[in-house]
Parts: sequence; C-alpha cells; structure tokens
Amino acid sequence: MEQSPHGEFYTAMPIGKLTEVKDFLPPPSKLVFPSDTVKITIALSRPSIDFIKKEAKKHHVKYQKMIRKVLDLYVAQQVTH
Repeated sequence: MEQSPHGEFYTAMPIGKLTEVKDFLPPPSKLVFPSDTVKITIALSRPSIDFIKKEAKKHHVKYQKMIRKVLDLYVAQQVTH
C-alpha cells in the first residue's frame, strides 16, 4: 500500500472485477464548437465587472466568457417568449 500526497492510502492494484469500456468520446476537434462572435467595445459599471470577475475567478472561467454566456442566456429567454 502507498500513501498519496494528501495522506490517503491506496493500492496500485485493481480492486474488484474490471470491465473494459469502449472509447465513446469524440476526437478533440469535435468537442470544440466554433461560435459566431462579433467583437465589440462596451462600457459596463464597475460593480458589475467586479462581481463578474470575482465569480469567474471562483469558477475558473474567463470573465468575458461569463459575460457572453449571460447575454446569450438572456437573448435565448427573450426569443422563446
């Protein structure tokens, strides 16, 4: 038995019956979807940007991507109603 850097013990040997799983994942080129984006310049309030940057950092995403997603969700909601 070995000890992980976090203090847990584990064995390098399989535990229990193993089952081979077919490779079902698509290639990386199929996982990334190109998006139709347009670059713009926008002025947003400091409290909004501070909040989005804080949340983006907490969730390990880029804040611009988070803003884009919020706008996309808003538009999708408006279009469906």
